[in-house]
Amino acid sequence: MNAGIIGQAAGLFAVTNIDDLVILALFFAQGSGHLRIVLGQYIGFAGILVVAVAAAFGATFLPPSAVPYLGLLPLALGLKAAWQAWRDRADGGDDDPPARGGGPKALEVAAVTFANGGDNIGVYVPVFATSGTSGMAVYVIVFLILVAVWCLAGRFFATRPLVASALSRWGHILLPLVLIGLGVVILVEGGAFGL
Repeated sequence: MNAGIIGQAAGLFAVTNIDDLVILALFFAQGSGHLRIVLGQYIGFAGILVVAVAAAFGATFLPPSAVPYLGLLPLALGLKAAWQAWRDRADGGDDDPPARGGGPKALEVAAVTFANGGDNIGVYVPVFATSGTSGMAVYVIVFLILVAVWCLAGRFFATRPLVASALSRWGHILLPLVLIGLGVVILVEGGAFGL
Protein backbone atom coordinates (compact mmCIF):
# COMPACT_ATOMS: atom_id res chain seq x y z
CA MET A 1 0.00 0.00 0.00
CA ASN A 2 1.14 3.48 -0.82
CA ALA A 3 1.96 5.49 2.33
CA GLY A 4 0.72 8.68 0.68
CA ILE A 5 -2.77 7.35 0.03
CA ILE A 6 -2.91 5.88 3.56
CA GLY A 7 -2.10 9.31 4.99
CA GLN A 8 -4.68 10.95 2.76
CA ALA A 9 -7.29 8.42 3.81
CA ALA A 10 -6.49 8.93 7.50
CA GLY A 11 -6.68 12.70 7.13
CA LEU A 12 -9.95 12.54 5.20
CA PHE A 13 -11.47 10.25 7.81
CA ALA A 14 -10.39 12.48 10.70
CA VAL A 15 -11.70 15.66 9.08
CA THR A 16 -15.07 14.17 8.13
CA ASN A 17 -15.68 12.31 11.40
CA ILE A 18 -14.50 14.65 14.16
CA ASP A 19 -18.11 15.26 15.20
CA ASP A 20 -18.55 11.52 15.76
CA LEU A 21 -16.10 11.65 18.68
CA VAL A 22 -18.52 13.77 20.70
CA ILE A 23 -21.46 11.52 19.86
CA LEU A 24 -19.45 8.37 20.62
CA ALA A 25 -18.32 9.78 23.98
CA LEU A 26 -21.95 10.54 24.83
CA PHE A 27 -23.01 7.02 23.83
CA PHE A 28 -20.18 5.42 25.85
CA ALA A 29 -21.10 7.55 28.86
CA GLN A 30 -24.54 5.92 28.87
CA GLY A 31 -23.13 2.93 30.74
CA SER A 32 -23.01 -0.64 29.52
CA GLY A 33 -23.51 -1.81 25.98
CA HIS A 34 -20.07 -0.88 24.68
CA LEU A 35 -20.00 -3.75 22.21
CA ARG A 36 -23.36 -2.59 20.82
CA ILE A 37 -21.95 0.92 20.36
CA VAL A 38 -18.95 -0.39 18.42
CA LEU A 39 -21.16 -2.72 16.38
CA GLY A 40 -23.59 0.11 15.64
CA GLN A 41 -20.77 2.44 14.64
CA TYR A 42 -19.46 -0.20 12.22
CA ILE A 43 -22.92 -0.91 10.79
CA GLY A 44 -23.63 2.78 10.27
CA PHE A 45 -20.22 3.52 8.78
CA ALA A 46 -20.40 0.43 6.55
CA GLY A 47 -23.69 1.83 5.23
CA ILE A 48 -21.95 5.13 4.47
CA LEU A 49 -19.17 3.29 2.65
CA VAL A 50 -21.57 1.11 0.64
CA VAL A 51 -23.48 4.17 -0.56
CA ALA A 52 -20.27 6.12 -1.32
CA VAL A 53 -18.63 3.24 -3.20
CA ALA A 54 -21.81 2.51 -5.18
CA ALA A 55 -22.22 6.19 -6.01
CA ALA A 56 -18.56 6.36 -7.11
CA PHE A 57 -19.40 3.61 -9.61
CA GLY A 58 -22.46 5.56 -10.75
CA ALA A 59 -25.24 3.93 -8.71
CA THR A 60 -27.53 5.94 -6.50
CA PHE A 61 -29.77 4.64 -3.75
CA LEU A 62 -31.44 7.88 -2.77
CA PRO A 63 -32.16 10.91 -4.87
CA PRO A 64 -30.12 13.88 -3.62
CA SER A 65 -33.33 15.60 -2.55
CA ALA A 66 -34.04 12.75 -0.07
CA VAL A 67 -30.66 12.90 1.72
CA PRO A 68 -31.55 15.86 3.99
CA TYR A 69 -34.47 13.87 5.38
CA LEU A 70 -31.95 11.51 7.00
CA GLY A 71 -31.89 14.22 9.69
CA LEU A 72 -35.20 12.80 10.89
CA LEU A 73 -33.32 9.76 12.31
CA PRO A 74 -31.18 11.57 14.91
CA LEU A 75 -34.03 14.01 15.55
CA ALA A 76 -36.40 11.14 16.41
CA LEU A 77 -33.75 9.37 18.52
CA GLY A 78 -33.00 12.64 20.32
CA LEU A 79 -36.67 13.22 21.07
CA LYS A 80 -36.94 9.64 22.31
CA ALA A 81 -33.88 10.11 24.56
CA ALA A 82 -35.29 13.42 25.87
CA TRP A 83 -38.61 11.76 26.65
CA GLN A 84 -36.79 8.91 28.42
CA ALA A 85 -34.66 11.36 30.44
CA TRP A 86 -37.74 13.37 31.41
CA ARG A 87 -39.66 10.22 32.35
CA ASP A 88 -36.74 8.83 34.37
CA ARG A 89 -36.32 12.17 36.11
CA ALA A 90 -40.00 12.25 37.00
CA ASP A 91 -39.89 8.66 38.28
CA GLY A 92 -36.53 8.79 40.07
CA GLY A 93 -36.37 12.12 41.84
CA ASP A 94 -34.01 15.06 41.40
CA ASP A 95 -30.81 13.87 43.06
CA ASP A 96 -29.43 11.28 40.68
CA PRO A 97 -29.12 11.54 36.95
CA PRO A 98 -31.17 8.82 35.31
CA ALA A 99 -29.29 5.71 34.29
CA ARG A 100 -30.22 4.32 30.94
CA GLY A 101 -30.43 0.58 31.24
CA GLY A 102 -27.96 -1.16 28.98
CA GLY A 103 -26.90 1.85 26.91
CA PRO A 104 -27.93 2.53 23.33
CA LYS A 105 -28.90 -0.24 20.95
CA ALA A 106 -26.63 -1.06 17.99
CA LEU A 107 -29.25 0.03 15.46
CA GLU A 108 -29.73 3.37 17.23
CA VAL A 109 -26.00 4.04 17.01
CA ALA A 110 -25.99 2.85 13.38
CA ALA A 111 -28.89 5.16 12.49
CA VAL A 112 -27.19 8.18 14.03
CA THR A 113 -23.86 7.31 12.39
CA PHE A 114 -25.46 6.86 8.98
CA ALA A 115 -27.60 9.99 9.22
CA ASN A 116 -24.60 12.02 10.36
CA GLY A 117 -22.63 10.66 7.40
CA GLY A 118 -24.62 12.32 4.64
CA ASP A 119 -21.96 14.98 4.28
CA ASN A 120 -19.27 12.29 4.42
CA ILE A 121 -20.84 10.57 1.41
CA GLY A 122 -20.73 13.82 -0.53
CA VAL A 123 -17.00 14.11 0.18
CA TYR A 124 -16.13 10.44 -0.31
CA VAL A 125 -17.82 9.92 -3.69
CA PRO A 126 -15.55 12.19 -5.77
CA VAL A 127 -12.46 10.97 -3.91
CA PHE A 128 -13.42 7.33 -4.49
CA ALA A 129 -14.38 7.97 -8.12
CA THR A 130 -10.98 9.49 -8.90
CA SER A 131 -8.83 7.08 -6.89
CA GLY A 132 -9.56 3.94 -8.93
CA THR A 133 -10.52 0.54 -7.58
CA SER A 134 -7.25 -0.16 -5.74
CA GLY A 135 -7.14 3.33 -4.24
CA MET A 136 -10.77 3.03 -3.17
CA ALA A 137 -9.97 -0.28 -1.47
CA VAL A 138 -7.17 1.41 0.49
CA TYR A 139 -9.53 4.18 1.59
CA VAL A 140 -12.15 1.66 2.72
CA ILE A 141 -9.61 -0.44 4.67
CA VAL A 142 -8.10 2.62 6.37
CA PHE A 143 -11.55 3.98 7.20
CA LEU A 144 -12.66 0.69 8.75
CA ILE A 145 -9.50 0.53 10.88
CA LEU A 146 -10.02 4.12 11.97
CA VAL A 147 -13.60 3.40 13.04
CA ALA A 148 -12.06 1.21 15.76
CA VAL A 149 -9.66 4.00 16.70
CA TRP A 150 -12.59 6.43 16.88
CA CYS A 151 -14.50 4.03 19.13
CA LEU A 152 -11.46 3.71 21.41
CA ALA A 153 -11.07 7.49 21.49
CA GLY A 154 -14.76 7.99 22.29
CA ARG A 155 -14.51 5.44 25.10
CA PHE A 156 -11.30 7.09 26.32
CA PHE A 157 -12.90 10.53 26.50
CA ALA A 158 -15.99 9.13 28.21
CA THR A 159 -13.83 7.55 30.95
CA ARG A 160 -11.56 10.51 31.78
CA PRO A 161 -12.50 11.52 35.34
CA LEU A 162 -13.39 15.12 34.54
CA VAL A 163 -15.23 14.25 31.33
CA ALA A 164 -16.86 11.16 32.87
CA SER A 165 -18.10 13.21 35.80
CA ALA A 166 -19.59 15.84 33.50
CA LEU A 167 -21.12 13.22 31.21
CA SER A 168 -22.48 11.29 34.17
CA ARG A 169 -24.12 14.41 35.52
CA TRP A 170 -25.23 16.00 32.25
CA GLY A 171 -25.06 13.24 29.61
CA HIS A 172 -28.77 12.44 29.87
CA ILE A 173 -29.43 16.05 28.87
CA LEU A 174 -26.56 16.47 26.39
CA LEU A 175 -27.29 13.35 24.32
CA PRO A 176 -30.85 14.38 23.39
CA LEU A 177 -29.69 17.96 22.72
CA VAL A 178 -26.82 16.81 20.48
CA LEU A 179 -29.03 14.35 18.58
CA ILE A 180 -31.87 16.85 18.14
CA GLY A 181 -29.39 19.54 17.10
CA LEU A 182 -27.71 17.18 14.65
CA GLY A 183 -31.07 16.25 13.14
CA VAL A 184 -32.12 19.88 12.80
CA VAL A 185 -28.79 20.86 11.22
CA ILE A 186 -29.02 18.02 8.67
CA LEU A 187 -32.60 19.00 7.83
CA VAL A 188 -31.90 22.75 7.59
CA GLU A 189 -28.60 22.51 5.71
CA GLY A 190 -30.16 20.13 3.24
CA GLY A 191 -33.23 22.29 2.73
CA ALA A 192 -35.68 19.62 3.89
CA PHE A 193 -39.31 20.74 4.15
CA GLY A 194 -38.31 23.97 2.37
CA LEU A 195 -36.26 25.15 5.36
